Amino acid sequence: MSKGAFLRARRPEHKEQRREAILAAARELALQSGVGKVSLGAVAEAVGLAKSNLARYFATREEIFLELSVREWQDWERAACEQLEAGADVVDALVDTIVVRPLFCDLVAHSSLTLEHNITREAARAFKLGVLAATGNIARAVARARPDLTERETVELVGATAGFASMLYPATNPPPVLAELYATDPEVAAACIPFGPTVRRAVAAIAAGLPALR
Repeated sequence: MSKGAFLRARRPEHKEQRREAILAAARELALQSGVGKVSLGAVAEAVGLAKSNLARYFATREEIFLELSVREWQDWERAACEQLEAGADVVDALVDTIVVRPLFCDLVAHSSLTLEHNITREAARAFKLGVLAATGNIARAVARARPDLTERETVELVGATAGFASMLYPATNPPPVLAELYATDPEVAAACIPFGPTVRRAVAAIAAGLPALR
């Protein structure tokens, strides 16, 4: 959509289209270069809108990515619950659906570090409620599959899965210089641990250990 089309539109449905265009552009840019490298100016340029006019739709860059984060939580929720309802093992369902979502991991990794800063109270509340709802829905699906776990333990397991995957994601997706170093120097390559298998072992250990900590 051109900048002129953005400036001329006035209807509520047009405003919603603009918001969706902004979110789609931010998502694509984040997938290409990582959440931390996407500027507000880059998003504005991608949608053909003056940077100053983005405030009509999102108060800050951080609020754009927090809304994307909620959507990614909801997407993980749908996938994990679907796997659990189909009878998949709890650890497999949680891990298999999270390791294939790099944007989710990247967004969660940035949430408390940067994205929860420079935002309005309303945006913060919407984000937290969205995450709590998704976590709770996954946890209830886990509880149905693992009745030996308490309600608190299922919530802890879901949170630990997201937290560990997001913490590990940056280290297992290194910048180009480190990626080249790992590819050419076997001694240093030992520092690059495998993402999926490491997350799986950690989540399996937590799931097995929670009952023992009561």
